Amino acid sequence: MGMKNIVIIFTLIFFHTSKVTAQKSVSQLHRAQAAITQVIVHDIFSPPVASRIYLYSTLSAFETLTVAPSNQSFHAIRPDFGQPNPIAFKGKIDVEMSAVYAMMQTASKLVFSDSMLLDSLKAILKEYKYLSPKVFASSVEWGKTVSDAVFQWSKSDQYAETRKLRRYALRKEQSSWIPTPPGYFQAVEPHWGKMRTVTLDSLHLFRPEAALPFSTDVNSAFYKQVQDVYEKTKKLSKEDSLIALFWDCNPFHLTVQGHVNFATKKLSPGGHWMGIAGIASLKTKSDFFNSVKAYFYTALALYDAFISCWDEKYRSNVIRPESFINAHIDQSWRPLLQTPPFPEYTSGHSVISAAAASVLSALFGDKFHFTDVTEMPYGLPSRQFNSFEDAAKEAAISRFYGGIHYRQAIENGLKQGKRIGNTVVEKLRFLED
Repeated sequence: MGMKNIVIIFTLIFFHTSKVTAQKSVSQLHRAQAAITQVIVHDIFSPPVASRIYLYSTLSAFETLTVAPSNQSFHAIRPDFGQPNPIAFKGKIDVEMSAVYAMMQTASKLVFSDSMLLDSLKAILKEYKYLSPKVFASSVEWGKTVSDAVFQWSKSDQYAETRKLRRYALRKEQSSWIPTPPGYFQAVEPHWGKMRTVTLDSLHLFRPEAALPFSTDVNSAFYKQVQDVYEKTKKLSKEDSLIALFWDCNPFHLTVQGHVNFATKKLSPGGHWMGIAGIASLKTKSDFFNSVKAYFYTALALYDAFISCWDEKYRSNVIRPESFINAHIDQSWRPLLQTPPFPEYTSGHSVISAAAASVLSALFGDKFHFTDVTEMPYGLPSRQFNSFEDAAKEAAISRFYGGIHYRQAIENGLKQGKRIGNTVVEKLRFLED
């Protein structure tokens, strides 16, 4: 689907504007978030890296709002974050414009297609033409001040250091992960577990139980879980297949047509949950602050969840179903979904979905019915859920239907993610006091 159509559909999803100025500002926030997601898809960032972009961009919007005395600074839970001083700007700015500016300005520093994002920012700023030149200039200045502070803090998260580490070296053990068809891509972000977490004091505390020991013995627990994947994928129902495709969210998807190979750009799993955060905010008609909070809290949960999950993936280094089945059961078998280029245990979708669902449940309630339209721009129909937890469980089992994860990775991934999400919620309560 062309980018023009994607923008049109995002418009249908996010832009329910009102003549009321406050609601217009909220719509600009959703518009900015959609623009950031669009650039992340365009630039084909890996899911962990995408979560980093979401974290710092939404943190910028959140921190900008501390110009209001009732709003706590992120500094309350992270003293190492250099809190920008809002005193000089109080009463002299449009804080909501500042927040949108800071959000997009920060994102532009973290993506490749920064000009694309800045063009979107220029278009959004035109919606604030009703402001006086002085207020407009002060609002931009405050947004830039916050963005600079957040970007400075981002430099100490170990991202630059992990870019310099040696590339992943394949292990010789037959139990270990190996690249899979059709692209045989190298391992993605093998050092992501070294990244600085935000709310998790120690990754060790969130490690799942050990993965089943590898075995080619047909009577072993490991072989049986592989056989479970193999048998299930041979008899998928139409609904099973639709679920797998709906939650695919594979930015590495490679389309192969004869001798021609080309990438099909897709939403990342984190981008899917950021979309759900926007849907929940719109459905509840959340004001600007609470909409920013929904995006920021969700982004924070995603970010920490990816670090915890990747820490486990490259420690256990479990072989994917496709590799095992092709070597020991059926050489011609292929999963419904393309196998992502990183180890199997635990399931990333399971971990990050459970974490995001826990945060969103804390914000909007355990029983929150919503229609998920995030995949419509990619040619898939909407789906309805009665709770965020239901959506997370479906996202998790979709990986089993897709043939790319064993049940243990899914079940333990959900537990791992829920613990992370609950920890994020508990830490963020310091910002509510």
